[in-house]
Amino acid sequence: MNSTNIPALPHAPFTLPARGSWPETIHRFDETSAWAVRAALAAQRPLLVRGEPGSGKSQLARAAAEALGRLFLAEVVHARSESQDLQWRFDALGRLGDAQAMSAGHHSPEEVRSRLDQRNYLSPAALWWVFDWNSAERQHSRSGGRSACPQPPAGWTPTKGSVLLIDEIDKAEADLPNGLLETLGNGAFSVPWLDEAVSAAEGTPTPLVVITTNEERELPAAFLRRCLVLNLQLPKSENEFAAALIGRGMLHFKQRCANAVYREAAAQLWRDRQAAEDQGLQGPGHAEYIDLLRVVVTLEPDPDKQSALLGKVQDFALRKHPPAG
Repeated sequence: MNSTNIPALPHAPFTLPARGSWPETIHRFDETSAWAVRAALAAQRPLLVRGEPGSGKSQLARAAAEALGRLFLAEVVHARSESQDLQWRFDALGRLGDAQAMSAGHHSPEEVRSRLDQRNYLSPAALWWVFDWNSAERQHSRSGGRSACPQPPAGWTPTKGSVLLIDEIDKAEADLPNGLLETLGNGAFSVPWLDEAVSAAEGTPTPLVVITTNEERELPAAFLRRCLVLNLQLPKSENEFAAALIGRGMLHFKQRCANAVYREAAAQLWRDRQAAEDQGLQGPGHAEYIDLLRVVVTLEPDPDKQSALLGKVQDFALRKHPPAG
């Protein structure tokens, strides 16, 4: 892959349509995040996105997929996740249930072996889909659709590539990021019961892998060295902070919200954020600001009356912790 194959990302706002459980929303790439995505594509390395909750880390991956015309897949990591869970899954309980059911009937040994073949209970996971869509489809069909099949956008083919979001990787033990690093470095992984490894199909672009962290756990140094890193941080000065929030709010609500409400909500969020930080707590951010504006425009569609409503509802959206003292 070379730079001529990596298109520039749009700087104008654009709509992200609803896909699966992801609702419709609007995104605008800033210059830094746009270059980070292009750099990760050029380097063929994962892009690790750091930032506080609600800063838009996950949406960045979805927006990149939409802008590039790629398939979007998302995998949320939890404390029990293992690297294998990103590659394949095996329905052991389903096989046990079928074995018990067949033991009660009259089946030949050949029928039992055929039905209980381990490959019938093997489902492709996210990395399998982005490495080799066609073989993942075949395996998904063989397993009887035991897991969800990704829904590609209209007109998509595997030659257009994919974006894989691995969300909240810091929740997992170190084995998961290390295993992910090995899989991405090799461009392949082995699967029990299959004769051949799953590897990147010919003609399929290297997937863009976007990984998010909320910094709940330190990531392995070797893993960090192999990632490009984007830090999404709110500005540190009050004026720049307010301008960033207001810009984000106007992107979503435009003239539905009064200008005074945009400013007053940003100022209040700044004050509540400082108070939370003084207590060593996580302060409100982008997500809380958007939630507050959504409450205001929903409960009071008339912009001339919204300022009065703001004072009545802002505590519910911005103050997540008990008062100090």
